[in-house]
Amino acid sequence: MLKKNVGGIDRVLRIVVGLALLAGFFLNADATYRWAYLIGIVPLATGLLSSCPLYSILGLSTCPMKKA
Repeated sequence: MLKKNVGGIDRVLRIVVGLALLAGFFLNADATYRWAYLIGIVPLATGLLSSCPLYSILGLSTCPMKKA
C-alpha cells in the first residue's frame, strides 16, 4: 500500500502541528480565514500514516536505515 517514509521526530512534529492547526480552527470560530486552519489535516494524516506522498515523489525518507 503506502511505503513508510516518515521517521520518528518528523512524525511527532507533523502530528503536533496538525493538531495545533485543527485546534485553531475550533478556537477561532469568528476568524475571517478560518477554513485555512483545515490544512492541518494534511500533516496530521501523513504523521498518523507514516507516509508522505511528496516524500515519495522526491525520493526522500526520514525513517531510520535498516542495518544489513
